[in-house]
Amino acid sequence: MTTTYDPPRPWIASYAQGVPHELDPVSGSLVDIVDASAREYPDAVALQFFGRETSYRRLHEQIARAAAGLAAQGVKAGDPVALVLPNCPQHIVAFYAILRLGAVVVEHNPLYTPRELRKQFEDHGAKHAIVWSKVVGTVQEFPADLAVSTVISVDITRAMPLKTRFALTLPIAKAREARTALHERVSGTVPWEQIVGSNALPETHPKPSTDDLALIQYTSGTTGTPKGASLTHRNLLSNAAQARAWVPSIVRGPGCVVYAVLPMFHAYGLTLCLTFAMSMGARLVLFPRFDPDMVLEVVKKHPATFLPLVPPIADRLLKAANEKGVSLAGTEVAISGAMALPHELVVPFEAATGGFLVEGYGLSETSPVLMANPVADNRVPGTVGLPLPSTECRVVDPDDPTVDVPAGERGELVVRGPQVFGGYYGKPEETQRSFVDGWYRTGDIVQIDDAGFVRIVDRIKELIITGGFNVAPTEVENALRQHPDVADAAVVGLPSEHSGEEVVAAIVVDGDTDVDVEAIREHVRSILTPYKVPRRIFVVDELPKSLIGKVLRRQVRDRLLTLTTGG
Repeated sequence: MTTTYDPPRPWIASYAQGVPHELDPVSGSLVDIVDASAREYPDAVALQFFGRETSYRRLHEQIARAAAGLAAQGVKAGDPVALVLPNCPQHIVAFYAILRLGAVVVEHNPLYTPRELRKQFEDHGAKHAIVWSKVVGTVQEFPADLAVSTVISVDITRAMPLKTRFALTLPIAKAREARTALHERVSGTVPWEQIVGSNALPETHPKPSTDDLALIQYTSGTTGTPKGASLTHRNLLSNAAQARAWVPSIVRGPGCVVYAVLPMFHAYGLTLCLTFAMSMGARLVLFPRFDPDMVLEVVKKHPATFLPLVPPIADRLLKAANEKGVSLAGTEVAISGAMALPHELVVPFEAATGGFLVEGYGLSETSPVLMANPVADNRVPGTVGLPLPSTECRVVDPDDPTVDVPAGERGELVVRGPQVFGGYYGKPEETQRSFVDGWYRTGDIVQIDDAGFVRIVDRIKELIITGGFNVAPTEVENALRQHPDVADAAVVGLPSEHSGEEVVAAIVVDGDTDVDVEAIREHVRSILTPYKVPRRIFVVDELPKSLIGKVLRRQVRDRLLTLTTGG
């Protein structure tokens, strides 16, 4: 039995040239990231949005003004402040302005339904929210006992170039559709322009400390109950530093270009597209949603030095580039996460870019990146790579996580490192269950080979990962059971070449009802965000259950796989 890590670490020998084994502990706070880049590269482009550019000097000024504006609204150090925004310049400014006050960012998916958002607001209790104008009504619909005292509305079109904004005002159908998709007039809110119109916050205003709470990042537990991972400035600074160390070939400064095609409300997009990019002094190109044509227009002038993505995005981008005859050459490093990366996608993508496409792995609880394949010829397809510098991991018996399994055998991955969170916000019991002797239990079953490469072979947790997003089966099952024709339901993930997994349901109907499956899907869509809605629903006579009546999802999955593959 062992409860401590026993060197040597086999993965160290597989690190790419120039990657350090350990990193010095970080200091300061996330606020220092933009401060440093603004000092070193004041006139360099920090943000690009539909062609409009914002320099680091201007970004720094906007953050100082927004911090003062938020302070005038009553935001204080330690207060949770909700962000409900797509990728846009205002998202970056708001993120760092909140942190500048020592307050805590709480990220939210702006496409969540009122019910989904309400659960998270009930958990963190934020009284201030900065919300995309198109979805302000979602927050304003909250009941009185959950009233948010200050709702700040953000019209993201205000950050676009004037010619683009003018085009949206034209009285033609396409312009009206685009305008409706991006903006909606709202009342009863504080406009973002009022917040950034303030005088700058004095430099003497206290800054947060390294171990202060910086971010509450929600992750779906297997029960569907929201759990907020409490991430400190140290956690997030450390992960940005680890990412920088992993790609020593990428030079810090204005020559670095990062594409934010992943949503920054998601842990993956937040670290690699927001904190990492700003710490590199990079040009961060913001896309409110992934649109291959929009990305290719940017590629022509500013190829991505660093491109975080998921396999479906890589696939669609590659196909669009081939169809339109646009070269992807110059994309130096693309890192893929959230789902398995097919080798048959890696080969043509790397041929088209002349760079690397490597797979990584992480969790919201780990800021999120834990591992990545080396950006080198020794990368191993089918694995999630090697633990990052200063990251320790063990493989243990899932039934007794104090016991390590023999080298090379399957077991649960437990981890420790400066990017690993300290616990769930307001949930000490959940936190205690997630750790054993200071090691975080990932819930993933892995194997580590002799060279230190990690292969994910199973999940203890039953989360479905579709398109890079976590879906809790219980949450979808509860929504299905609310339909009057559904007596029982089981939800599982089945393999999908497009999204890693797709959400699939097996339902038992009430009596001899002739059900309309599409109507049931629409019912679920009224409760949950679209990616959680089952792509397919199968009507079955009964669901396999244990002796205590628990649905055996693994058996359900096996049966549905047989039905769908004809096996």
